[in-house]
Amino acid sequence: MDQLFRLIEEHGLRVVERGGETPGGFEPLSRTIRISPGMSARTTRSVLAHELGHAVLGHVPRAGRIARDRQEQRADEWAARLLITPAAYASAEAVRGPHAPSLAFELGVTVELVLAFRRLLERARAA
Repeated sequence: MDQLFRLIEEHGLRVVERGGETPGGFEPLSRTIRISPGMSARTTRSVLAHELGHAVLGHVPRAGRIARDRQEQRADEWAARLLITPAAYASAEAVRGPHAPSLAFELGVTVELVLAFRRLLERARAA
């Protein structure tokens, strides 16, 4: 979490804990990341990294679903790159097998970030 908070500070962002329709959010105008209270440590870590990804990638709210979905996927992939290393993923898979929820538990992230990391691995293998 220290790494995340250093990056948040480096990018001039602030974090507020407040409920909402989703576990987190990023407001570009105020440079604010919102996280919902009461989440597990691994969910909080993953949501913070995801919302930080939106900020670093320069995402602004989009009206169209396709554009929003693309931003969400990119933020997940950015967060996955930040929180999961290839060595850690390989080690977790050796212990837990390919089951995404088990890998997420082992890696201390959400299932969404495990799936995002898999997409990154697949693209790297295809290149």
